[in-house]
Amino acid sequence: MKLYAAPLDFRAIADEFDVPTDFPPKLHAEAANAHDRYADQRRDARDIEFVTIDPAGSMDLDQAVAIEKSGEGYRVFYAIADVAAFVEPGSALHEESLKRGQTIYLPDEPARLHPEELSEGSASLLPDEDKPAVLWTFELDARGELTDTNVERAMVRSVARLDYDGVQEDMDNSELHPSIALLPDVGQLRAASSLRRHAINLRVPSVRVVELDDGRFELLIEPRHPVMDFNSEISLLTGMAAGRMMEDAGVGFLRTLRPAEEKAERAFRGEVRALGYELAQGEDIGEFLQTVDADTPRGMAVMREAQKLLRGAGYVALTGDEPEVHAGIGGYYSHVTAPLRRLVDRYATEVCLALCAGTEIPQWVHDDTARVLKTMGRTSQLANTVDRACLNLTEATVLQPWVGENFTGVVLQTNEESDTARVFIADPPVLAECAGTPEEATEVGMSLVRADVDKREVLFAWPAD
Repeated sequence: MKLYAAPLDFRAIADEFDVPTDFPPKLHAEAANAHDRYADQRRDARDIEFVTIDPAGSMDLDQAVAIEKSGEGYRVFYAIADVAAFVEPGSALHEESLKRGQTIYLPDEPARLHPEELSEGSASLLPDEDKPAVLWTFELDARGELTDTNVERAMVRSVARLDYDGVQEDMDNSELHPSIALLPDVGQLRAASSLRRHAINLRVPSVRVVELDDGRFELLIEPRHPVMDFNSEISLLTGMAAGRMMEDAGVGFLRTLRPAEEKAERAFRGEVRALGYELAQGEDIGEFLQTVDADTPRGMAVMREAQKLLRGAGYVALTGDEPEVHAGIGGYYSHVTAPLRRLVDRYATEVCLALCAGTEIPQWVHDDTARVLKTMGRTSQLANTVDRACLNLTEATVLQPWVGENFTGVVLQTNEESDTARVFIADPPVLAECAGTPEEATEVGMSLVRADVDKREVLFAWPAD
């Protein structure tokens, strides 16, 4: 779906929120000269034919996968970029990563966690190159449930850099690469496992900005291919295995999320009904979301509104107290699969490596724990703020020429106290505020009265002029 083409500049947002998009020369030099600190501690796993699956053109490749049958079940190999091998504790790169926390993705450029010499070079799992990695090996039974986990440092070699469009086309034509021929089977089994855990898996379509020849940017809403969900299930499997490993040992970093409050869940069910879906009061939300086509405007709106149910996620260090589960996952969970883009993954991975090998957790992990948690909390909030600002800017930009025109929208919620409503416009797909309180769950006409690009604000009014 093509949303629009317009001149866009997100530099002001990066400046407003103090998001650094470049590195000083000394950090580029340090990243270029970094070498594998664990070269003599690696299993040779180059015989496993790994492939990577990422958006087209991606160079920061965190994960590579290969799957094979194992008796009645499956063996999943998952290689993760070993960033800790290139970041010396106490180095300038180390300190800079503790400040940045994570890559923040502006639509026109990323504000990287690490310089590109590392994130798109030496540490990235690029094809046809020997690469240091952290290798997870999972044994799954016939239902896709985890029966055994191993994690170790290894040398791997990806044989192909694949992208989602191409893999989906191959899957549709029954021509999947042999390394991932079983990915649909495992993905579907793991999705069924998530339903048994009452997990909430959101399938929000990704938005990609493409620069046109005339300097404008075209914003494309990419389809949410099934293969994206299958691939995501492998990452979720890894995070759950890591979380369980840490919980059993009483040490490590967990990603936590409390269950949605009854008020938020009740509001979501009302919005879903307003958008034309059936969701009974007692029906499981995770199971319902599996049935929603996220590529349609209304389906995309459902997924965006469901994000409210997952608010309040955080990071905690295990200290012996009863650990919190991640309600969206339905179990203990840790971030370990994206160390090129997220600081905490590097630290959580070191904990898992030590626990699996029966060795001491490195002292630098203990020393940095408080800073890691503080930085992740701050930068997660920053990333959400920047995402919201970029979305508000694009909505205001696309709608600005249409101020004074009438639109048809669905009323999701009304607020009598503020005399406003929350509405969904299907074309372009926008969730916005409306002055007035039309009846909830109705489709009404409304006028666009404000689209302020500078303030990044959009306002409709009911009834329409």
